[in-house]
Amino acid sequence: MKRVVRQSKFRHVFGQAVKNDQCYDDIRVSRVTWDSAFCAVNPKFVAIIVEASGGGAFLVLPLHKTGRIDKSYPTVCGHTGPVLDIDWCPHNDQVIASGSEDCTVMVWQIPENGLVTPLSEPVVVLEGHSKRVGVITCQTPYLLLSPKPEAHLFFRLLSGCDNVIIIWNVGTGEAMITLDDMHPDVIYNVCWNRSGSLICTSCKDKGIRVIDPRKETILAEKEKAHEGARPMRAIFLADGNILTTGFSRMSERQVALWNMQNIEEPMSVTEMDTSNGVLLPFYDPDTSVVYLCGKGDSSIRYFEITDEAPYVHFLNTFASKEPQRGMGFMSKRGLDVNKCEIARFYKLHERKCEPIVMTVPRKSEMFQDDLYPDTAGPDPALEAEDWFEGKNGDPILISLKNGYVPGKNREIKVVKKNILDSKVPKKSEHSSHANKSASSTPSIKSEAKMDEILKEMKSLKDLISSQEKRIIKLEEQMSQMAI
Repeated sequence: MKRVVRQSKFRHVFGQAVKNDQCYDDIRVSRVTWDSAFCAVNPKFVAIIVEASGGGAFLVLPLHKTGRIDKSYPTVCGHTGPVLDIDWCPHNDQVIASGSEDCTVMVWQIPENGLVTPLSEPVVVLEGHSKRVGVITCQTPYLLLSPKPEAHLFFRLLSGCDNVIIIWNVGTGEAMITLDDMHPDVIYNVCWNRSGSLICTSCKDKGIRVIDPRKETILAEKEKAHEGARPMRAIFLADGNILTTGFSRMSERQVALWNMQNIEEPMSVTEMDTSNGVLLPFYDPDTSVVYLCGKGDSSIRYFEITDEAPYVHFLNTFASKEPQRGMGFMSKRGLDVNKCEIARFYKLHERKCEPIVMTVPRKSEMFQDDLYPDTAGPDPALEAEDWFEGKNGDPILISLKNGYVPGKNREIKVVKKNILDSKVPKKSEHSSHANKSASSTPSIKSEAKMDEILKEMKSLKDLISSQEKRIIKLEEQMSQMAI
């Protein structure tokens, strides 16, 4: 019987590593034993967690700064323990968050043209975890979610080791929601759904959970989604289904698809191989293609997700000789649409970062509408305040037909005050409403200005003090010479 080949425009996608002069060389990639990607990329910068003495650090390189990276190149270096995970804010290409073994999450503003001196002062330090922070994830403009597991951490959510998830409002530096009784063991990863209304998690107890964070309730839970003892991953797909990677009881790597409305049985399970590297899934909601990168593997496998059984369709494998220590995944805004590039990875070697381009072969030089539907742009659908008030919003889409032109990023402002606090005594609510609306914005501005003035005064006083000490020393030397 003749076999029918499934039709797909992504069937011939091929991967190709760039030339050596387009790689980032002589980088000491972190040796920390942790199953995060160690790399985060956006249309302006590539960030890489590196080895550092006396604390934790990561490099932030403009994309065009390829070639050999000098050992003295400045790093982001404010953590007192190794950095475990990093992630860029999806709405501001100069804002990045980092989680560390020092139990803190730090948010950083990178200068527009990159670093010229080491950056050790974060915009805000988020403290609330009692153990290492291993997972971070960003959602609305300065909204971070952070779980506290014992082994892993992400960037739209921040995660430490005490089995807790914390959602932060970075604009005020406060922990707004703490989910501390839903996971009996280490949280491996956390992922937002497309509208930002739900999160899904994978845990060391082998379970996956779908959680409404604002109601602080578990909507769906599957015990032993994968029966193996090695770490799992769970991510939301655009249609609301959940894709997981994990291990079978016989230590075979698996990929499974789940419907959260009927989560007891998987829609599909695909057996992979018996390698022991954790499979990191990278998902493109525009093309419904998921890429699986195993830590320690030397390949990237990719699958197309459809609504036809068996739902998860194998496309191809990109294979290379060197194993990968970590992997970064470029957002759609950073791709070259003129070359039909549908994905770009930044593969970490022991001493190098190597971009890998995924391309659909097309003869026409016209813009390929079918490959590039409108994609998520940098503008947030909601502000953090809107989300906490119960609103949801799908990403605001942009066209890539004429390429992506970045706008000006706004500077992140942190006001150490919970501007979302609605616990106002009812008696005074009406009387103070008019005053609030008239004065809230000026008070925030004046408070920020006051902080700036005080900081400058302190630095000037410190300078004067140091100069006075220097003058005294010089006077002593002069008196000794006179004698």
